[in-house]
Amino acid sequence: MRKIAAFVAVAVLSLSHLQAQSAPAASTSERKVTTRVAPSYPELAKKMHIHGTVKVEAVVRPNGSVKSTRILGGSPVLVDAASEAVKKWKFEPAPSETTEVVQLVFEGQQ
Repeated sequence: MRKIAAFVAVAVLSLSHLQAQSAPAASTSERKVTTRVAPSYPELAKKMHIHGTVKVEAVVRPNGSVKSTRILGGSPVLVDAASEAVKKWKFEPAPSETTEVVQLVFEGQQ
């Protein structure tokens, strides 16, 4: 029980730190997603009934594949699953590399 309480305390502090560091994206082009991979709901989040939204910034290559991701906010328990899922997404092709901001919602998972 103490481990869970300690983890929750660390998670809350980490979330506060993440939110303090996140800055709004300079610009987004809003390219359409052609292939969306759903994130896997982490076991710890299920056990602790953690849900919420994770905001992810994705740098997308001209061919539509995701080059890199950066977490802009969300529960530390959920961010890895969100980032891994977005890395597998495909966007519509564009003339140049763009930055897209997407939100993944984790809720209702028991």
